[in-house]
Amino acid sequence: MHGYGPMPQQPTTPRPSPATLTTVRVILVALTVLSCGLLGWAPMLRLAIVTRRPRDWFLLVVVLALTIGLFVFIMATPDDPDQMSDAAALFMMLWILGLLAGVITYYLYAEIRHYNALGAPAPYGTPVHPVPPLPYQQQHLAPHQQHQQPQQHQPQPQQHQQPNPYTAPTTPPTPTPAPRRLDQVRAELDELSDYLRKENKDSRDGEGR
Repeated sequence: MHGYGPMPQQPTTPRPSPATLTTVRVILVALTVLSCGLLGWAPMLRLAIVTRRPRDWFLLVVVLALTIGLFVFIMATPDDPDQMSDAAALFMMLWILGLLAGVITYYLYAEIRHYNALGAPAPYGTPVHPVPPLPYQQQHLAPHQQHQQPQQHQPQPQQHQQPNPYTAPTTPPTPTPAPRRLDQVRAELDELSDYLRKENKDSRDGEGR
C-alpha cells in the first residue's frame, strides 16, 4: 500500500548506444556464418535475454534442437566426400542454409524492432514529463475542480476610468451671433455717412461766406 501518493516507477534498463548494438550484431552474425549454423543458438540466446518473451525462449529451444540434429547428421556422414551421396550432401546444404537464413533474419528483425519500440535514449538535461494522476487521484480531484470552475468563469466588473485631476477641462468656444455683428457694422456705417455729410455741409457753408 502506497497511500494516495504516486506509485514508484520501476527503473528501466538503459538502452545501449547504436555503436555497441551494431558491434554485437556483427559479431553474432559472423559467428553464426563461420560456424555453418552450429553457433546459431548464440544470437537467439541474446535475443531471448533482451526481450524476455516466451516466444523467443521457445525459438531458442527449437534452434538448439536443429543445431544438435545438424551436428549429429554431420558426424554420421562419412569423412570421404566421394562416399557421401548427392541426396545427403544436398540435404545437409539445405539444412545449413535454412538454419543460417532463419536465425540471422529473425534475430536482426526482432532485436531492431525491440530497441525501436524502446525509443532513443533521452539526452542529459531533458526535462522529465510529469506522471499522470492515478484513477483514484482523479476521483478525488474531480469534485475539487468542479467547485473551482464556477469561480474562474465569474465576470469581473468593469472599471470606470477616473478623470485626471491635473488636466483642466476644455470648454467649447461660444459662437458669436452673426445678426448682432451685422447690426453693429450697419450702425458704424450710418455714423460714418452722417459724419461725411456733416463735413460736406460745413465746407459748403464756408465757401458761400
